[in-house]
Amino acid sequence: MLPQDESLEILEEFLREHHYEKLQDIPIRIILQLAYLVRKETAFVDGNKFYRQIIGGAMGSPFTLTLANIFMWKWEKMP
Repeated sequence: MLPQDESLEILEEFLREHHYEKLQDIPIRIILQLAYLVRKETAFVDGNKFYRQIIGGAMGSPFTLTLANIFMWKWEKMP
């Protein structure tokens, strides 16, 4: 399971370590704000009920996959 808060911290570390100032003309601070929204405000429907994702990431989401790869980048760096 991909921890929500830690994965956002690692995303910021990844972007700063690789000297990204902008991605496709979007400032890093905006990207981090959008990432926070995606991680913290994901919801899904099952039958007639709405649920908010509070643990981990949405399975099948391209963003979750990218974040998981960046999370593994951090783990691979650890001694």
